[in-house]
Amino acid sequence: MVKLRLKRCGRKQRAVYRIVAIDVRSRREGRDIRKVGFYDPIKNQTSLNVPAILYFLERGAQPTGTVYDLLKKAEVFK
Repeated sequence: MVKLRLKRCGRKQRAVYRIVAIDVRSRREGRDIRKVGFYDPIKNQTSLNVPAILYFLERGAQPTGTVYDLLKKAEVFK
């Protein structure tokens, strides 16, 4: 099963996250299927590849809670 979840990047005390489509059995920094977005909680910036996200959602990918909130805030589900 595929999930849309956050992958931690950046340096200590200054984390940024990539939103990735990844197999549920992979670890957090594991090999992803595709990068579909970017989230910086410090600057509160989000960059999303909406067609790629919709592609994975149509094929049964499940977003995690945080990713779901980010997508909802960006109005992807309309």
